[in-house]
Amino acid sequence: MTTGLTYTRKTTSPEATKQLASTLAPYLHEGDVIVLSGDLGAGKTQFVQGVAAGLGVRDQVTSPTFNILLEYPGGTLPLYHFDLYRLEDPDELEDIGYFETIDGGGASFVEWGEKFPSALPYGYLEIAITVDADGNRTVRAQSFGDRARQLLFVWAKDSKSRLMKAAGCNG
Repeated sequence: MTTGLTYTRKTTSPEATKQLASTLAPYLHEGDVIVLSGDLGAGKTQFVQGVAAGLGVRDQVTSPTFNILLEYPGGTLPLYHFDLYRLEDPDELEDIGYFETIDGGGASFVEWGEKFPSALPYGYLEIAITVDADGNRTVRAQSFGDRARQLLFVWAKDSKSRLMKAAGCNG
């Protein structure tokens, strides 16, 4: 279902990852869903911390591993941060209000969303973070659906994001 846009950027520190994420914040709209993938410790929560800072959230943003969902209503747009790592069955998504939240009035960031591909909305932006042996991260953003394509396009055009079009991609 890819719509052809993929961009990447390497970051060399947690601060650089947060800075990149903060450049996404001004372009987020209600109902945007961002799926974050990467190994444990790759920087998914750091990415959300950067977005939260860009939205003006003053609360400390932490990993929702044991809460499943943490809400941050204090910024220019409500931010919902899911961590689905501990869930085993798609039916559990109903119990946590997942579908109502992602369709609601804020931007949703979903860690480990790839565990439940049938529960992903039609359109979402996937942020995959990988870490090399030296601790440098590669952040890969790929759009799925029209709104995500538009979001990625305007984010990539922001000179502060310094995103680079991935080789072999059209769009």
